[in-house]
Amino acid sequence: MSLVGVVRARLRALASADRLGQFVSVGVAGATLETVIVAVLTAGLALQPLLAKAVGAEASITLMFLLNDRWTFAGEGGDGIRSWLRRYGKSHAVRIGGLAVAFGTLFVLTSWTDIELVVFGADFWPTVANGIGIGVGMTLNYVAESLITWRVHLER
Repeated sequence: MSLVGVVRARLRALASADRLGQFVSVGVAGATLETVIVAVLTAGLALQPLLAKAVGAEASITLMFLLNDRWTFAGEGGDGIRSWLRRYGKSHAVRIGGLAVAFGTLFVLTSWTDIELVVFGADFWPTVANGIGIGVGMTLNYVAESLITWRVHLER
């Protein structure tokens, strides 16, 4: 297959409206979990934003992998524990890029700005900044998960 053919096959696989909608829905669930964890750890327990982000991100990544594996990309991976563990490992590896973007965004928005969003005496700006980072990293994660973890562009 020519390079143009390869690119077209991958773009077609990525353009699945159903899959993208499912991925975004799963992302909303993961972002909600992460946001609650970041809010509780920063506003409630005064933990540093980047440490709170790390805890929330790991919980979110695991939840999103489980949902994506069972729903968004159901049928795209092989059967058996070895195949599942391989997908779980790949999912973590490919999300490093999206996580780096999200961490970078959180760092810039909380360290390089003087923005505060005080509600009932607690600063929720780190929570908002985290949400912005999640949004920025989502596209990268969709492409990487689709093409690397579940390899949706390959014919089955």
